[in-house]
Amino acid sequence: MSTRETLLIRISGPDQTGITTAVMGILAAADASVHDVEQIVVRSKLTLEIVVDVPRGKNVLKDMLLLGWERGLDVDFDMVDSAPAISIPSLIVSIIGAELGPNDLESVTSAIAKSNGNIERIRRLARSPVWCYEFEVHGGHLEEMRALLMDSAADSPRFDVAVQRSGLRRRAQRLIVLDVDSTLIKNEMIDLLADQAGVGEQSAAITEAAMAGALDFEESLRQRVALLAGQPIEIIDRAYDQLELTAGARTFIRTLKRLGYKVAIVSGGFVSFTDRLRDSLELDHAYANQLEQKRGVLTGELVGPIIDRAAKARLLTELADAEDIDVEQVVAVGDGANDLDMLAAAGLGVAFCAKQVVREAADATLSTPHLDAVLFLLGVRREEVLADERDTNTS
Repeated sequence: MSTRETLLIRISGPDQTGITTAVMGILAAADASVHDVEQIVVRSKLTLEIVVDVPRGKNVLKDMLLLGWERGLDVDFDMVDSAPAISIPSLIVSIIGAELGPNDLESVTSAIAKSNGNIERIRRLARSPVWCYEFEVHGGHLEEMRALLMDSAADSPRFDVAVQRSGLRRRAQRLIVLDVDSTLIKNEMIDLLADQAGVGEQSAAITEAAMAGALDFEESLRQRVALLAGQPIEIIDRAYDQLELTAGARTFIRTLKRLGYKVAIVSGGFVSFTDRLRDSLELDHAYANQLEQKRGVLTGELVGPIIDRAAKARLLTELADAEDIDVEQVVAVGDGANDLDMLAAAGLGVAFCAKQVVREAADATLSTPHLDAVLFLLGVRREEVLADERDTNTS
């Protein structure tokens, strides 16, 4: 008969300073070996679970019960197998919505169970500007789970979901490539210019058809740019003044930079805008199309190669190579058909307030118009962002 036994000790109750220290002191005095520790505090309520190997005959149980009585804690014990738990590759399921109630959580957890996934941990990452929960799931099949969860989200459009593999690659993603029109900014650059030129309605109609994938991007872009022929270049400055960043964009980029990410924008718009955005937001890279100018007037033509759907994907790959980052560790964010190849090329492609064709093709979807919600897909908690902002403002 073994001279030692393996126990799961579970301690719960009001959180207090020194509980873990006292527990470890009892285990040290009993010559115990600690195999695993999990601790969480929710609304000042502590749950501490420890798997230990202890010599038979020691007073561990009595001493733990006495500690519980003195501190007002519940203490439970279970005999468990001494064999170490097998580490199973896990998935991360993120659920994001303006409000998340029991019906939403039931829908998500049901989809996880149907794909043979087992939820091991749930964390709340945010409750402002949106709610976000993160589920760590062991077992299950990624593609099957993603399909079931997407069906659940489609049936209940109150929330968005994303499924990713956990592990080092997720935590090590170090390049974000962003679309600009209707992603980083609320506007469309060409429409801002067209409004200044008095041809807004004609341009907007072409833009909508292009974003829905009904028109070839290059053809539609050239048609819209042709509407600007003869306009003075001053309309660029006036149009830029009308540009509006998407909610949460500055917080999103500041946080990424503090985390050590490289941030690039790749746009089917124009360098006259993207170069200024790069400088004002301190981005690392910016690529877009070049409007031709002659003697202070726009010619209605473009200079150089077009940044279209294929070019965006190519630039993403080239940026990853230049920064010595595996393409699987790149996150791409976009909203239109012109972004589809870029989203597919990235390790994580996020459809942001996107057209249906893009939502169906992306790894993750976000319907909330807050760009900083993308941070939650990276496992960043809202409280961490706010704390960092406070530290920066007071330093």
